[in-house]
Amino acid sequence: MECLAVPKLPEGPEWVYEIKLDGYRALGINSEGKLSLYSRNRKSFHRQYAHIFGALRELPENTVLDGEIVALDDTGRPNFNLLQHFRAKASKICYFVFDLLVFEGSDLTHSRLIDRREILKTKLQFSSTLIRIAPYFETSAAMMLQSAHEQGLEGVVAKRKDSRYEAGKRSGSWAKFRLNAGQELVIGGYIPGAHGLESIIVGYYKESELIYVARVRNGFVPATRRQVFARLRPLVVPDCPFVNLPETEKGRWGTGLTAVDMKKCIWVRPEVVARIEYLEWTDGDHLRHSKFTGIREDKNARSVIKEHAGEA
Repeated sequence: MECLAVPKLPEGPEWVYEIKLDGYRALGINSEGKLSLYSRNRKSFHRQYAHIFGALRELPENTVLDGEIVALDDTGRPNFNLLQHFRAKASKICYFVFDLLVFEGSDLTHSRLIDRREILKTKLQFSSTLIRIAPYFETSAAMMLQSAHEQGLEGVVAKRKDSRYEAGKRSGSWAKFRLNAGQELVIGGYIPGAHGLESIIVGYYKESELIYVARVRNGFVPATRRQVFARLRPLVVPDCPFVNLPETEKGRWGTGLTAVDMKKCIWVRPEVVARIEYLEWTDGDHLRHSKFTGIREDKNARSVIKEHAGEA
């Protein structure tokens, strides 16, 4: 089930709130004794997060969890950047479970959220601290947002207490509000440079068309430049995948990509999704002061659409 991005959090006694966790969405499954841990686009996390996969051995047979793999910094706050270095930071990475879809063979997707959460809290226990039950809060939207802001958290998720689990849907029964400016964008090319690349060229999908929005230089260190370059190199293609390039001018903030600029570009199949932070969207539908923060392993490129601060 997906969250609908909203410009204002819904409120009222029919809603509960959760911290918006900045990590990788993941399903934990025990199917007749066979364990699985994978992302929303079916990528296996068995090896990448072997310590979490191992901790799932306590999951009852024929049970399905929904949650988020999250790296915690030294203050206990989610930090997406740490997920990019999972081998060195494995002890800081946990699986926060926020929903129970099947319990010991019983399909709970048609039950109310509040009932699923009660079963999750009372029937499931894990000895490992790597698996945690994500809390929810019955408070006002204003108080929840204030608390999230004071703690420097990414945002807040609101869920209707009576919501059923609608797999693959974004019905609005779950809503998300982001406090910082950032979103996922698809990498459609790069400009070569030190350690493989100097910058990445990113955009979003509008229906079936890929729209260019930024050339991102900031946020890289040598190690991440090499990692991203290694991901992109096998995807090189001869043609530009962006429908709105070239542009006639660079624009006020220098974010335009002209035909002259494009001569430096290497194009790739638009399959890799990056997390990008930025100052603002410009009038020309570009990002100003953009910064790379990591690769999203759990996002399908075709699902990436334009979002704004307060809606992502």
